[in-house]
Amino acid sequence: MDSNSIFIGGKPFMNYVTGVVMQFTTKNADDVIIKARGKFISRAVDVAEVAAKRFLDNTVAVSDIRIDSEGFKNTEGRDIRVSTIEITLSKNRQ
Repeated sequence: MDSNSIFIGGKPFMNYVTGVVMQFTTKNADDVIIKARGKFISRAVDVAEVAAKRFLDNTVAVSDIRIDSEGFKNTEGRDIRVSTIEITLSKNRQ
Protein backbone atom coordinates (compact mmCIF):
# COMPACT_ATOMS: atom_id res chain seq x y z
CA MET A 1 0.00 0.00 0.00
CA ASP A 2 2.95 2.37 0.50
CA SER A 3 3.35 2.86 -3.26
CA ASN A 4 0.07 4.79 -3.07
CA SER A 5 1.58 7.57 -0.96
CA ILE A 6 1.97 11.11 -2.27
CA PHE A 7 4.43 13.31 -0.37
CA ILE A 8 3.58 17.00 -0.54
CA GLY A 9 6.45 19.44 -1.01
CA GLY A 10 7.38 22.46 -3.08
CA LYS A 11 6.29 21.33 -6.55
CA PRO A 12 3.39 23.08 -8.32
CA PHE A 13 0.05 22.37 -6.65
CA MET A 14 -1.56 20.67 -9.64
CA ASN A 15 1.29 18.13 -9.87
CA TYR A 16 0.07 16.62 -6.60
CA VAL A 17 -3.60 16.71 -7.57
CA THR A 18 -2.74 14.98 -10.85
CA GLY A 19 -0.67 12.40 -8.95
CA VAL A 20 -3.59 11.55 -6.66
CA VAL A 21 -6.05 11.31 -9.58
CA MET A 22 -3.62 9.10 -11.53
CA GLN A 23 -3.30 6.68 -8.59
CA PHE A 24 -7.06 6.14 -8.64
CA THR A 25 -7.57 6.12 -12.41
CA THR A 26 -4.54 4.47 -14.05
CA LYS A 27 -3.22 2.39 -11.13
CA ASN A 28 -6.74 1.58 -9.91
CA ALA A 29 -5.74 2.13 -6.28
CA ASP A 30 -8.38 1.65 -3.58
CA ASP A 31 -6.66 4.11 -1.25
CA VAL A 32 -4.19 6.97 -1.65
CA ILE A 33 -2.36 8.50 1.31
CA ILE A 34 -1.40 12.16 1.07
CA LYS A 35 1.46 12.90 3.45
CA ALA A 36 2.91 16.25 4.48
CA ARG A 37 4.71 17.96 7.32
CA GLY A 38 5.23 21.45 8.61
CA LYS A 39 4.28 24.28 6.30
CA PHE A 40 3.03 21.87 3.61
CA ILE A 41 0.13 20.55 5.74
CA SER A 42 -2.33 23.14 4.46
CA ARG A 43 -1.32 22.30 0.89
CA ALA A 44 -1.96 18.60 1.58
CA VAL A 45 -5.48 19.44 2.78
CA ASP A 46 -6.07 21.50 -0.38
CA VAL A 47 -4.77 18.70 -2.62
CA ALA A 48 -7.09 16.18 -0.93
CA GLU A 49 -10.11 18.48 -1.27
CA VAL A 50 -9.48 19.43 -4.91
CA ALA A 51 -8.76 15.84 -5.94
CA ALA A 52 -11.82 14.42 -4.14
CA LYS A 53 -14.35 17.13 -4.87
CA ARG A 54 -13.39 18.58 -8.25
CA PHE A 55 -11.66 15.76 -10.13
CA LEU A 56 -13.00 12.54 -8.61
CA ASP A 57 -16.43 13.90 -7.75
CA ASN A 58 -18.41 11.45 -5.61
CA THR A 59 -16.05 8.53 -6.32
CA VAL A 60 -13.55 9.03 -3.48
CA ALA A 61 -13.79 10.47 0.01
CA VAL A 62 -11.53 11.14 2.98
CA SER A 63 -11.54 7.92 5.01
CA ASP A 64 -8.85 8.70 7.59
CA ILE A 65 -6.77 11.60 8.87
CA ARG A 66 -3.79 11.04 11.15
CA ILE A 67 -1.80 13.80 12.78
CA ASP A 68 1.52 13.43 14.57
CA SER A 69 4.82 15.18 15.03
CA GLU A 70 8.40 14.20 14.28
CA GLY A 71 11.51 15.29 16.07
CA PHE A 72 14.85 15.86 14.37
CA LYS A 73 17.94 18.04 14.58
CA ASN A 74 17.98 21.20 12.50
CA THR A 75 21.07 22.60 10.76
CA GLU A 76 22.22 24.31 13.97
CA GLY A 77 22.01 20.99 15.83
CA ARG A 78 18.95 21.92 17.89
CA ASP A 79 16.17 19.40 18.46
CA ILE A 80 12.98 20.59 16.80
CA ARG A 81 9.56 19.05 16.32
CA VAL A 82 7.51 19.36 13.17
CA SER A 83 3.85 18.44 12.76
CA THR A 84 2.86 15.78 10.24
CA ILE A 85 -0.43 14.77 8.61
CA GLU A 86 -1.58 11.76 6.61
CA ILE A 87 -4.86 12.08 4.75
CA THR A 88 -6.25 8.84 3.33
CA LEU A 89 -8.59 9.08 0.36
CA SER A 90 -10.54 5.90 -0.39
CA LYS A 91 -12.86 4.84 -3.18
CA ASN A 92 -16.48 4.93 -2.15
CA ARG A 93 -17.70 1.37 -1.61
CA GLN A 94 -20.99 0.98 -3.45
